[in-house]
Formats: sequence, structure tokens, C-alpha cells
Amino acid sequence: MSLTRRLRLTVLPVALSLVLAACGGGASSNAPASPCDTSDDFPSRPIELIVPWAAGGGTDSVARFIGTQLAERLGTQVNVVNRTGGGGVVGHSAIATARPDGTTIGMATVEITMMHWQGLTELTYEQLTPIGQVNSDPAGVTVRSDAPWADVSQLLAEARAQPGATTASGTGRGGIWDLARAGMLLDAGLPADAIRWVPSEGAAPALQELVAGGVHVSTASLVENKTMIEAGRAKALAVMAEERLPNFPDVPTLREQGIDFTMAAWRGIAGPEGLPEDVVGELSCHLDGIVHSPAYEEFMGTAGFGIVWRNAQDFGAYLAAQDAEKGEIMRAAGLAT
Repeated sequence: MSLTRRLRLTVLPVALSLVLAACGGGASSNAPASPCDTSDDFPSRPIELIVPWAAGGGTDSVARFIGTQLAERLGTQVNVVNRTGGGGVVGHSAIATARPDGTTIGMATVEITMMHWQGLTELTYEQLTPIGQVNSDPAGVTVRSDAPWADVSQLLAEARAQPGATTASGTGRGGIWDLARAGMLLDAGLPADAIRWVPSEGAAPALQELVAGGVHVSTASLVENKTMIEAGRAKALAVMAEERLPNFPDVPTLREQGIDFTMAAWRGIAGPEGLPEDVVGELSCHLDGIVHSPAYEEFMGTAGFGIVWRNAQDFGAYLAAQDAEKGEIMRAAGLAT
């Protein structure tokens, strides 16, 4: 073999390794692919993202969008799996009992701070590892467009004068929108049953019942009642948020009307208890990037969902506060076991 031939065979592997290293594919390079890649061996295989609610719903659609975005950022497959049943118990339990290695995470919802107060399960938020909150939609006070009340004060005045004569709906008994009704009444100094709750299968059927005259009030989110509001068949008297919503700038908050109360349904990503800190950090970092991306803003804006971001630490503190608040309202309203 000629000297030239031997030199070519020697130089080729070295040159190839340098090219791979420059592209980030070299095994000898310790530089992370992105600032979020804080864990050396995560992910090592596909990730399962559990949704405690049915396919096709709002929580499912948000989870699937985030799953697609996470898959691109993590460079692995993210499979969304719907685990329904028990008013959210089945899916949240599946998240809590998974192996704490980051290969199973889930979309936790506000119900994790409510279910155990209702006696549906012993599972609490403390059996989850918070990763990041990605959404929040505050409750509203929606009535028929021809209702006699111009604001919440007038509505509550009638409830005070004729307890139980006014009815409200939006979800099943003890659901998030039922708590919104009860909390508003209690904060206003009224009994929790001053406006009587009529259980429904959800916000949509409750809204249909509202415009048909079957109930007087819906405390579901304004997002869920948007269609009828825009059609002029319903009107919003208030939103139970810290400040007015961008999509409903003319709707005052309860606080503006003298009632210092807020309530919202929210969604966030969580894993089982004991998830390693480096895995939590990596996932939370990627979620931060997703939530603050134009794609997420466009997706959520089109769907009408609100964007609220809390990192792992802040989401954990929020869960604790939410759990305490829900317990207090449910006990006072006779909804806790």
C-alpha cells in the first residue's frame, strides 16, 4: 500500500469525528444541545403524557399541543394517553403511581385540589411533583341577555331577598364552577345555597339550559360561554379574575364590584412524587419555552384559553394554596365529606 493511500485511510476517521462533533453529534462533546438539557440521561426512551379527561376536550387538546412541542425539544416521542374515570381520579392516580424517572408525566387539573375533599380519593397534590402551570381560565357570572340584573350587586340582592329562588349551573355538584358560585356567595356574606345549584354534565349543556330559561346563571368560564355572549343571547356580569380579561375587556371583575373573590380552572404538567430535580428542571425549562412561544400563544388564543405560566417551584406553592382554599370553601358550602 502506498504512503498516500495509508495517509488517506488515517485522516478520514479523524476528519469524520471532527465533523460530527461540530454538529453536536460527537460522543466526546459534553456541551448540551440547549440550555434546558440539564439531565445527562434524560430522556432515555419515549415519554407518556397522561390526560385525566376524555379525548377531544379542552384539556386533551392543550396536552396534545404541548406533547408535540415537547417531543421536538426533547428529541423523543411523547405519547398522549387518556386515562378517564372517577371525575379525574383515574388519570391523576396513574400519574402519581408511575415510576419517578420522567418517562411518565401528565396534565394535572384543578380537580387534584378538590377530589380528596369530596371523598372521591385519598390522592392529593402532595403525591405529585409539579413541573409547570400552563393555563388558567377564571369563572364568570353569565346570565340571559334579557335577565333583569345589570350587575352582580343586583343579582346578589335578589338572592338575599329570595334565597334559593335563583338557580345556577355549569358542571356537576361539587365541580369547579359550583365552587365558584359557593365561594362568591360566601364572600358576599350570603349562605352558599342562596343561589341554588342545578347539576349539569358540563358548561355547554348548562349554557343551553340558561338561554332556554331553565336556569338563571352560569358560573362557567367566559371562554366556555363566549358563543352565546357574542350572539347576544347571554351577557356577562363579571369575571372571577385578578383583572379583566383581554378577550372581555368590558366585563368587570368581582373585585371591582366589591367582592374580593377569584376562582379559576387551571392546567399544569406534573409527574409522580420523587421525580429527580434535574429531570424536573429540564422539563420545566422546555415548558417555559413552549408557553412563551408564538405558536402556543396562537394556539391558545384561537381556542380562547388563558395563558398563565408558573415554574415548578411557583406551581408547587400554588397547588398548596389552591388545596387549602378549596377545602375551606367546600367545608363551608357543605360539599366536603
